[in-house]
Amino acid sequence: MANIKSAKKRILVSATRAARNKSVKSEVKTAIKRVESAVAAKDKTAAESALKNAVATIERASSKGVYHKNSSSRKVSRISKLVNTLA
Repeated sequence: MANIKSAKKRILVSATRAARNKSVKSEVKTAIKRVESAVAAKDKTAAESALKNAVATIERASSKGVYHKNSSSRKVSRISKLVNTLA
């Protein structure tokens, strides 16, 4: 355990941020799974609405710094491609 006050604070702050990042990443994964399940069920309208929600969630995570912008772009591209296969 750290003895210096600033080191103790860093431990607390990093734990708080890690918890927030974990929550946001979980939210993104859930949104992607919803898109994938709608595509698997071949439900185009549900897939499109889930895609819209997932893209918003991913962009929000990217703007918070949880994901790198290239990583979020890749995720959006992959799920968009999936939904476009239903056309």
